Amino acid sequence: MKHFKAISTTFIIVIAVIFGCNVYYLASLYNSIRKDVEREVMSAITDADIDDLMYRAGRAQGLASNIQMQEEVDEYQAPRKAEASTYRDENGQLVSVRTEADGTVVEEKAMLSENLSYSNQMVDAMSRQFHAIMDKYIPYDMTVMDSVLSNQLSHRFIYPDFLCVEVVDSNDSVICGNPKIKGKSGFDTFRVNINPNEGICYKVYMTPLTRHILSQMFGVIITVFLMITGFAAAFLYLIRTVSRLRTIEEMKDDFVSNMTHELKTPIAIAYSANDALLNYGAHNDPDKKQKYLTIANKQLKRLGELVENILAMSMERRKTMRLKPEKIQLGPFIGEIATAQRMRGEKDIRISVNISEDVTVDADKTHLANVLNNLIDNAIKYSGDSVAICLTGDDKCLSVSDNGIGIPSKSIPYIFNKFYRVPNGNRQDIRGYGIGLYYVRSIIDRMGWAIDVSSKEGEGSVFTIKFSKDEQ
Repeated sequence: MKHFKAISTTFIIVIAVIFGCNVYYLASLYNSIRKDVEREVMSAITDADIDDLMYRAGRAQGLASNIQMQEEVDEYQAPRKAEASTYRDENGQLVSVRTEADGTVVEEKAMLSENLSYSNQMVDAMSRQFHAIMDKYIPYDMTVMDSVLSNQLSHRFIYPDFLCVEVVDSNDSVICGNPKIKGKSGFDTFRVNINPNEGICYKVYMTPLTRHILSQMFGVIITVFLMITGFAAAFLYLIRTVSRLRTIEEMKDDFVSNMTHELKTPIAIAYSANDALLNYGAHNDPDKKQKYLTIANKQLKRLGELVENILAMSMERRKTMRLKPEKIQLGPFIGEIATAQRMRGEKDIRISVNISEDVTVDADKTHLANVLNNLIDNAIKYSGDSVAICLTGDDKCLSVSDNGIGIPSKSIPYIFNKFYRVPNGNRQDIRGYGIGLYYVRSIIDRMGWAIDVSSKEGEGSVFTIKFSKDEQ
């Protein structure tokens, strides 16, 4: 227990560090997956652009028979010859040299980069050239673009709830709008340049990717959450268990301290009375002799009660304790207990037993005697100068009733709890430790019986032991 606080603090810090590391790695994983998904979306837009160009090319083919460009006529009238070659400059980049028929030399740097796939760059370059030519003659159709982009995204297992495309220029001014767009806030946006010479881009609006990314991380998130929850639950259980043990240990220490004090008191009084009889001639004085013997007798009885309570509680705590049931004739058995209790002489005690001699019950004789002695002892203690106790029963139940001070209704639900004592401000002379009735209920439960109590302040109490829990 001494190092419990330090160990608990260390454990809490370890859990916090583990949780922090998991949060950090989850955030890193989220960012990594987001970048991958964004690349997939950009790839889908590029592929959708090519699909859209193919649709537009089909439309252009239908119009080709009705269009004859002046450039074609000029070409037939004046055929031209041209030559072309390539070389690498000092930076290693490819440069295309083209000589026109009129002798004009045109040098163009190749758009290809050695750091990227040449096939992808070729497709990209072809797409840009198609746009440079086709955008002048075939108008955009955003409905088609929305459809092909949605199809491309579905091939990549991305299913946004909302998706639309519009065409904008370099200043973000809309060139070709989309009627699906009602508002432009709350969406993830992506831009793909389709005509760099004129700064024309596709701008895509779609549902935020967060839900899609979290769905991919669902297994990892759940695993981490369950692990942290398991650690926290185990630690809380440990804290509660240790706290309960510390409370029990403190109660035990208080109990031992109080019980030690209570044991010393009757021993000291009985010793003093016996010493007076032996050393001061009190045995020659009948009155003093009777007085000292009475004092010693009361204190020895008190000492016996304390020892009995300690033994009863010790036996109850032994979870491996086994009862030894036997057939008991209830009438004679309770009659013996009543006779012994009448001899206490503390006050006017009247005990009546109304049980037929042929009533029998299967019970552990020792523990049943302790249960009845506890109930009768409480009836005697919590009463006035005289007390009338009545024990009645049959083969179904046994009742112990008295005309004592009674139990407050608010205390009845708690009287069988360990160490609970009914607060009686005007009865401070009654000593106890709150384990008698706790022992009673524990033994009754072990026997498979039940016990009920009814009481009214100033009129007494009735404890009823039912020999079967099914009895109402």
